[in-house]
Amino acid sequence: MHNQHTNSPGIFDVSFEDYDEKVIAASYKVPILVDLWADWCMPCLVIAPKLKALIEECEGRVRLAKLEVDAGENMRLAGKYKVRGFPTVILFIDGEEKARFHGAKPLSFLRGFIDDYVD
Repeated sequence: MHNQHTNSPGIFDVSFEDYDEKVIAASYKVPILVDLWADWCMPCLVIAPKLKALIEECEGRVRLAKLEVDAGENMRLAGKYKVRGFPTVILFIDGEEKARFHGAKPLSFLRGFIDDYVD
């Protein structure tokens, strides 16, 4: 697993075990984007630096949880949210899914996606 976000305070890894605490509960304080990704998925690797840039631009308005679907029981979360392709990025606010998209998107799309839902 390569850690693409060691220097970004707004980006963290999450797993099946700590998901409810780090994503669902935390989303009551600040919106959380969940990036469901895999090492073998080229679009996942393409979007990763764009998501990192987005989080840095947002300066605390939104945080990014990285969920590697191949690790441990994480695929169960992909199943729970009926994820059909990777990457899938889901926005949680106040414990609920507000929106999602999948595939590698340009930074301009990511900015618009956040601006539609986050103050």
